This record gives sequence, C-alpha cells and structure tokens, in this order.
Amino acid sequence: MTACTTGRVLETEADLAEGAAWLRASDPRLTPALALPLPLRRRPEGFRELLWAITGQQLSTASAAACWARIEAAGFDAPGPVAAGSKDELRAAGFSRQKARYAQALAAAEIDYDALGALPDAEIIAILTAVPGIGRWTAEIYLGFSLGRADVLPAGDLALQEAARHLFGLDDRPREAELAQIAVAWSPWRGVAARALWAYYRVVTNREGTR
Repeated sequence: MTACTTGRVLETEADLAEGAAWLRASDPRLTPALALPLPLRRRPEGFRELLWAITGQQLSTASAAACWARIEAAGFDAPGPVAAGSKDELRAAGFSRQKARYAQALAAAEIDYDALGALPDAEIIAILTAVPGIGRWTAEIYLGFSLGRADVLPAGDLALQEAARHLFGLDDRPREAELAQIAVAWSPWRGVAARALWAYYRVVTNREGTR
C-alpha cells in the first residue's frame, strides 16, 4: 500500500483485504457485499484513458468497444493527432460531433498526467472537470481506477445507489448527496466500499433477472 500526502493508493489484493476488514468492523451492514470477490480493476493513466471514457459515454459496452476500435485504427487515440484532425476526420473515425469537440478540448487542455498523480483528489477533480465532456463521475472513476485512490466513491453512480438501496433496505434509491453522506463513515476506504457495492449490484441484478 502506498501512503503519501495525497492519501492511500490501492495497488494489490492485500490492500483491498485491509480495507474490507476495516469496513466490516466499522459498518457491519456492508458485510454481505464485502464477502464477494472484490476486483482491483486498476487501469492505465493518461490521455487515452480519459478519451476512452469520453468515447463510451451513453453507449452500450459493445458499441463503445466497436467505436474505440475504429478510433484506434485511425490513430486518433493520442493528443497530437486528435488536436490536428479535422471535425470531419474525427467523425469518420467514429466520434460523434459532440464527442469530437470533447476529444479536441481534452487534447488542447495539455494536462500533465505525471504531475496530476501527485495532487490531492479535490484538485484533480477540479482540473479534469474543467475540460468539456468530463463530469465529476468520470473524474472520480479516473481517480479510483487509474490512480487507485482508496478513498473515492462516485456517489452519482446509479449502480452504487441501487446497490445501497438493496443492501440497506431503503425504500428509495439514495440520491448522490445522500449516498455521499452515508459514505462519509467509510473514509478512508470509500474506494473499497465502492468496489463492494458494485459487486453486490451485479449479484442483485442477476438475481432479479432470474425471477
């Protein structure tokens, strides 16, 4: 486990186990979710990862994968080519008109991804969400999986909200602010709690699908 001024970083399965043990003791209501296999799900850092996230917005998994394959084949998966490409070229490669604009905004932002990893969570979120097409959810997903930050839970994620509703026996799905408030008690391991809730959501949806 890396511990630095920016907080803890999830690097290994042992890190997940440490966080799960802490959460189990801190909030026993999470135990059914924490008993499930928790994937580390670390992803690469940098421009390509954020561009991939933009590409996949509002698309099914299969459609996003097909679109990304076309973009890669056309060479529009790096800042230089994206910045230099025309709108027509980007659209021909698979970007919608809006996503082509977002892609070029990301390329023009010239983010120092190496330096980004040394910044506090809130500062990274502010930098990323200043780019058109990147909202708080995308920024938090980048923090949690590309940078491995252990204390990030994207409270606006509908799957996390629905998992919390089932797990805690709530009448309604908690909204973003409500889930964020619930998750305060899970700090400094909110990223582990998020993985547990996602795992629990998959169990719940599979169970409901067989009725």
